[in-house]
Formats: sequence, structure tokens, C-alpha cells
Amino acid sequence: MNDTPCKPPPPVAARRSRPDFVARTTQGEVRLSGFRKRWLLFFSHPADFTPVCTTEFVGLAKAADRFAAMNCALLGLSVDSLFSHLAWLRAIQEAFGVTVPFPLVEDPSMAVGRAYGMLDETTPDSASVRASYFIDPNGIIRAMTWYPHNVGRSVEETLRLLAALQATHDDKAMAPEGWRPGEALLAPPAASLAGIEAGPDWFCHKVRG
Repeated sequence: MNDTPCKPPPPVAARRSRPDFVARTTQGEVRLSGFRKRWLLFFSHPADFTPVCTTEFVGLAKAADRFAAMNCALLGLSVDSLFSHLAWLRAIQEAFGVTVPFPLVEDPSMAVGRAYGMLDETTPDSASVRASYFIDPNGIIRAMTWYPHNVGRSVEETLRLLAALQATHDDKAMAPEGWRPGEALLAPPAASLAGIEAGPDWFCHKVRG
């Protein structure tokens, strides 16, 4: 495992389409555009057969039905070969009794990771960062998260962020700190004098749940 501190490349702007690609995965050939019309969590991990990544895959596999209920597919990626991926997923099944139901992309040339801004042009490998891209049904990146190699992502927070993105997708409301499904959202900032005069909380007004 690389102990170099996390140093992610300049982030790709949200609300931006990214290049399409075709790649080999643990479930056959996949084309990114094939995920259109549903949400997609496209995430990278540093390496197969590593402790933190293993816990993430176990957690995501157990929550796969919850993502599916939110019309969101899962797609993993790392620089390891397809054969390494297959051996690792088999080892996870044998060690933890968990079958990973989503595809895992091989990216030994790092071409896909670099095209998506997950890696810069000078990095020799992907061992220092783990990135997640939340892509909407139109293929637009709506949010990104970055974690260092030694800290795992939270499945619950990933689901919460996905729910918040879906709830505010039409730009008619905003999600406050710690928002969870069913709670009140916030109205967009007032853009007129009439909006400012609506009440003392005009700058932070709660709306529909």
C-alpha cells in the first residue's frame, strides 16, 4: 500500500458531461452511456485485496438493493487487471459470504481514471485516493467525493448524498446540513424585494419535505 498522503488532481467541475468509454468488467463489456436514464455511482478504489477497499465492497454489496430502489446503478474501477478483480470478488464471497452484484472495471493503463480526473498525468498508480462520482440520468456529474487510501467511504452518507441530489435535482429546492429524506428542504435564495419581504427567515426558508 502506498503511504503517500492523498493528493487528488484538480477536481472536475460538477454538472459536466464526461467522455463515454467501453471497458472490460467482471460482468462483461460495459459502455458508460449504457447507464443513461438512471443515476450512477461511479467510484474508484486504490487496489484489490486491500483491507479498506474490501470493507467498502462488502458494504456496497449489502446496500445494492437500496441503491437500486433509488434508480441508481453502481460501477467500480481500479487499475488492477480483470483477472485480479475476479479473484478478489471470489475471495470476498468465500471470506464474508457476500456476492458483489455490480461490475468492476479494469483500468491497467489508467486511461479511464485520467479521463475522469480521478488521477493526474504524473501519478504512477491510483493507490493514494478513492473517488466517487454521482452521475445523473442525463450523464451529468452532480457531485464528487474524495477520500485518502486509509479512510473508507460511508455507505450511509453515500446514500444520503444521493437522496439529497435527487430531491434537489430540479433546482427548486436546496438540502440543508444533515438533510435526510422526508425532512424539509430550503427555498432557493430570494432574487427580488418581494422575496426578501416574505418574512424574517427569507434567507433560510424551509419548504416542502
